[in-house]
Amino acid sequence: MWNQINQRINQALNGIRMAFRAVLNATDSEGKVQTMQGEGLSGESLQGQEIFQHYGFTSRPLPGTEAIILPLGGRSSHGIVIATEHGAYRLAGLESGEVALYTDEGSKIVLKRGRIIDVECDLYRVNCKQYEVNAEEKADFNTPMVTTSEQLTAMKQITGNGGMAIKGGKGANFEGNITQTSGNYQTDGDVQAGDISLTGHKHPNGNNGADTGKSKP
Repeated sequence: MWNQINQRINQALNGIRMAFRAVLNATDSEGKVQTMQGEGLSGESLQGQEIFQHYGFTSRPLPGTEAIILPLGGRSSHGIVIATEHGAYRLAGLESGEVALYTDEGSKIVLKRGRIIDVECDLYRVNCKQYEVNAEEKADFNTPMVTTSEQLTAMKQITGNGGMAIKGGKGANFEGNITQTSGNYQTDGDVQAGDISLTGHKHPNGNNGADTGKSKP
C-alpha cells in the first residue's frame, strides 16, 4: 500500500518542474505581452515564453540577459519569465533602501537616501499640458544656455558668461524694481517714464518760459 502511495507521489513530482535559469537571445515587444527566445542552462531551446512584468513598469531586456523561468504545469514550453538581470549594466553600490532605473547606455534615475532624486542623461524631455514646480527655497539652473518655448517669445535666448541676450519676441513685461549696477543701456527706440518721453520731451529754455523743441537723436 505504502509503495503504491510513494509511487504515485513520485509520478506527480516527476510532472512538476521547478523554476530554472535561462539566457535571453532575442525578445519581441510588439504584442500585449513580450515574448522571448533563449536557451536554458541545460542547453534546451526556448521559444515564445512570455515575459511578465509589474503593472506600470516595462522594459525590453537586452540579448544576453539572464532570466528565471517558471514552467506552468511543469512544461518548459509553457514557461513564463518572472525575473531578469544583466550583471554587466546593473547599478552597483546602492545604499540600503535606494531604488534605481537604468539602461545599458548609462542613463539612470536614482531615488537616493536623504529624499534626493538623481537623474543622469544626455536629454531630459517632458511633454505635458501644464508643468508646475514648487520650490520652497530656491531653484538653480547651472547651464550656459536656456531656450524658451513659443509662448515666451520675449526671451528667446539667455546666455551665460556674465551676460544676457534677449532675442526675438514681441515684448516683455516686468513688475517691481529693476536695478542695473554696471554697463550701458542702449535702444533704437524710445524710453518713457510715466508720460515723459526721452526723445519727445521738451524743456523750458528760459526765454519767456517757452518750451524748447523736441530732442534730436
